[in-house]
Order: sequence, then C-alpha cells, then structure tokens
Amino acid sequence: MPRTARDPRPLSFWLLGALFVAFVLFLYGPMFAIVVLSFQGPEGGLTFPMRGWSLHWFQQLWEGIGTVDIGAALRRSLGLGAVVMVLTVGLALLAGLAYRKKLPGGSALFYVVVASLIMPSIIVSLGVGLLFRLIDGGVKVLLEAWSPEALDSFNTTLGMYSSGLGAQLTWTLPFGLLIMFAVFNRFNPAYEEAARDLGASPWQGFRHVVLPLIAPSLVGVGMFGFTLSWDEIARSSQVMGDLNTLPLELQGLTTTVTTPVIYALGTVTTAISFAVMGLTLGLMRLWRRRRGA
Repeated sequence: MPRTARDPRPLSFWLLGALFVAFVLFLYGPMFAIVVLSFQGPEGGLTFPMRGWSLHWFQQLWEGIGTVDIGAALRRSLGLGAVVMVLTVGLALLAGLAYRKKLPGGSALFYVVVASLIMPSIIVSLGVGLLFRLIDGGVKVLLEAWSPEALDSFNTTLGMYSSGLGAQLTWTLPFGLLIMFAVFNRFNPAYEEAARDLGASPWQGFRHVVLPLIAPSLVGVGMFGFTLSWDEIARSSQVMGDLNTLPLELQGLTTTVTTPVIYALGTVTTAISFAVMGLTLGLMRLWRRRRGA
C-alpha cells in the first residue's frame, strides 16, 4: 500500500535528513558567517558577537585597502576568467568533436589531459613556471644573437595571459573535456543523418542541428571555466608574473588586514560567483524555451 501523509516516517528518514542538514551547514556555514560579519558596524571585529550593522566596511573596500588596488585586481580576474571561459568552451568542443571518431593516440592524450586533475596544483604551477623560465633563457639567447638592443627591454615571458592562462587551462580543460564526452556519448547521430538526407552540408548540420542541441552544455562548460578561474590560487601562485589576480591579492591580505573589510571583499567575490551561476542558469532556461517554441 502507498504511504499516506499521516503515516509516521521511519527513523532512517530523520537520520538521513539530519545528516543532510549537517552537511549543508558544514558546506555553507563559513560562507554565511563571513557574509554576516561583513555587515558589522565601524567598531566591529573579525569574530562574533556583532557590533552593530552597517555598510561601513564595503565603503572602506570601495575606497581601497592600503596599497593594494582591489579594483584593478578584480578587473584582471574578470578579464582572465573571460579568456579562460572562451578557450575552455572552444577547445573542449573541438576535442569532443574529434573524439567522436577514432583518433590515433586519443587514449594516451586523454589520460595525459585528465592526469592534470590528480597532480598537486602547486606542482603544476611550479612546472609551468619552470617551463616559461626556460623559454626566457631561449629568448635571451636569441635576442643576444639577433637584436642585442632589445635584450635590455626584455624582462620575462611570465605573465597573466601567457603562463597564467596556461596554468589555469590545465585545470579547466579536463573538466570541459569530460563534460563534452558525456554530452556526445548521449547524442543521437540520427539527427545529423536526417540533416544529411535533406541535403545539408557537414557545416550546416553542425550549425543548425548539433550546436543548438549541445548549446546548454556549452554554457555549463563556460560557467565551469569562469568559476574555476575566478577562485584559482594554487596553480596561479608561481606563474602570474608581476600582476596578481584577485584571489592571490586576497590571500596576501589575510596576513595584513585585520578588519572586516576582508569579509566585505569575500562577500563581493561570492556575489559575483553567484551572479555568474544565475546568469548561466538563466541562459540555459531561455535556450530551452526557444527550443520548445
């Protein structure tokens, strides 16, 4: 007989429910505490109890934190995240299309790409940094031989959009590739066959059939790429050159800033992350509505 609303729930239901609530509190409790403490009054500290409510620390954040330009670091993180997002979507899509057919050496390449996920992030960062320092040595040798006057102005190839971008792609691309594998494994090739039967070229079939069907998944890959880049620290720590992203600046501020302004910065960055996820979900919902229409 089906259980009615008046039937008592078994003890296992309440135990599992309590376990789930404890897990949610463990997962989001620290973030909620930081958000609450960021709204303290001017006399507030880094711990409870609260000392008033205000937007004082957000105003302090807007005015700047000492010598650190938070606005510039925020713009750098947004710019780098956007580039990582675009490259992750494009390269993951191309790789997913390539693996739909038998690819010579594809298995070895796949394991090499996925191995980046299980390697310690700091080791990846050190390896990328070492690679670019070797490139620096080669560039200096070439400049010394061909253009000695340019050698004085050359500093390093390490930078946000060179070594930093490469280090972050070692983190985002494996996730994008795994998502595209799952998408194409469930993709019905009969849609493409029907398009070819109607006279569509391979490009037309991809543009008008394949791409609209996998577009929500591509949006999800883009969200993964941006959010993973947005809060990346370990893989970026040794490769960013002279400029830091917002997470690296935030890491440095934790040892020098002793006021709730650091919590205000955490609240702002968390709000941006949730805004990106909300925008992604909105785009996916809009896309489904258009497909349904």
